Amino acid sequence: MLMPSIFGEDLFDDWMRLPVERENHRGYRATELMKTDIKDVDGNYELSIDLPGFHKEDVKIQLKDGYLNIQASRTENKDEKDNNGKYVHRERYTGQCSRSFYVGKELEHEDIHAKYDNGVLTVTFPKEAKKKVPEEKKFISIEG
Repeated sequence: MLMPSIFGEDLFDDWMRLPVERENHRGYRATELMKTDIKDVDGNYELSIDLPGFHKEDVKIQLKDGYLNIQASRTENKDEKDNNGKYVHRERYTGQCSRSFYVGKELEHEDIHAKYDNGVLTVTFPKEAKKKVPEEKKFISIEG
């Protein structure tokens, strides 16, 4: 919709969007964060999750009660000062996003592998958990 803008922002377009669709300060909409592609690759599932602007240290992955929880959070401080040391512009931002995927209660931490490269988190895990082989009972022989 073409409407007058104030300071380069479409005031009425933003007002008409749902809160989850509004942009954060980095220009990303909340619905665009953590877009996920899931592929079936050689008996494994491969999740490719877009995390633009985040670093590896900002991302945490947890397996709990059959759910794979992925959380990304970051804090940014941007200070710009003039020659006299007075603030001309100052911004602070703290934000986080998260997604959960049910992967089954049979998966163990060792079954899940993650890699972060160039703003994309890739998580791989088997479609079916390895079945635990019951331990064979071993007896100790008694001499005498």
